[in-house]
Amino acid sequence: MLPTSTGRRGRPFRNSRQIVEGIIFRYRTGIAWRDLPREQFGPWQTVWKRHRRYAADGTWDTLLTYLLTQADAAGKIDWNVSVDASITRAHQHATNTTRPEQDTGGSSESQESAAVVA
Repeated sequence: MLPTSTGRRGRPFRNSRQIVEGIIFRYRTGIAWRDLPREQFGPWQTVWKRHRRYAADGTWDTLLTYLLTQADAAGKIDWNVSVDASITRAHQHATNTTRPEQDTGGSSESQESAAVVA
């Protein structure tokens, strides 16, 4: 189901299994792309480019749909969903936003000169 390099100009694709395992390794370990073991997966640029290409052309979506269809047909998927409705409060400084001015208790000063305002 993965695209092949047949009919493409340039160098033929590396082993797809090696590339996919490199992508999985990267996400499982949380390392940077540059830290992929070259001996095991080849150049990190190749793994990154293939992952990016597969994400852009919908290959990952196609694979996921196929795998879900096969697993559902085999009865291996339980479609029950459990939703947790608990609320977790965050500190006011935990967000990346500023508070509205009326909440600060202070007044605002205009930084413009009087000549510009008039």
